[in-house]
Amino acid sequence: MSADTSNFDLTGRVAIVTGASRGLGQYLARALARAGADLVITSRRLEALSEFQAEVEALGRRVLPLQLDVGDPDSITAMAAAAADAFGHVDILFNNAGCNIRKLAMDVTWDDWNLVLDTNLRGTFFVAQSVARYMIPNGYGRIINIGSITCVSGYAGLGPYCASRGGVKQLTMSLADDWGGDGITVNCLAPGWFKTTQNEVMYEDREWVEYLCERIPLNRPGKPRDLDGAAVFLASEASEYITGQTLFVDGGMTVGRVCALPTKS
Repeated sequence: MSADTSNFDLTGRVAIVTGASRGLGQYLARALARAGADLVITSRRLEALSEFQAEVEALGRRVLPLQLDVGDPDSITAMAAAAADAFGHVDILFNNAGCNIRKLAMDVTWDDWNLVLDTNLRGTFFVAQSVARYMIPNGYGRIINIGSITCVSGYAGLGPYCASRGGVKQLTMSLADDWGGDGITVNCLAPGWFKTTQNEVMYEDREWVEYLCERIPLNRPGKPRDLDGAAVFLASEASEYITGQTLFVDGGMTVGRVCALPTKS
């Protein structure tokens, strides 16, 4: 007997994916499109979305590219309104837009702190708030905030980023309580180490990659398709009784492994 996969079908659903011009945003948007969802994709620069828009349209999905600056409240409000106006409803939000500045704690400036926290935490809240205004009247929504393993782990040189992602985890739980009665689930998808445009320079260091893999029980960094199942699950009917949770997709890194055990001879 084959398994019933209908609860994972996103046909007819409309999903907003912020920060979809590259990296994790595109991984997530592809997974939703393959599962049947129509997409609203955003970036600070509209022209950065054109190539990806064509790729998704080739899958037979409707795609609306919109400009979005999560540091600008007017831009957030306009994006949510345009998405709802174009499709008539919004069912799914992947709150993915983010940034990072890698500096040792003593070198972090006031402006560094504000940029990272304003983008990753304040932006996440106000995008969720604006989109939820269109979900609440329909009594349905799936909001997935993107975190990382830094939701629960701290690393030198990532002070503002760790603070922002820890905040996203706590914010997710608060919003889940706020909007649960409105039929909206709010969860946090927390990837481990995936190679993206933001961090690709680190993967050029073979010793660092070996060091990283020793601390991951599955012995490798994440690949793009590793996020597909979790993304579709949290966006679908299959997760209807799950809210306020953080799902780590990290190869097991958050178990706290210090180093790999010696190979048995």
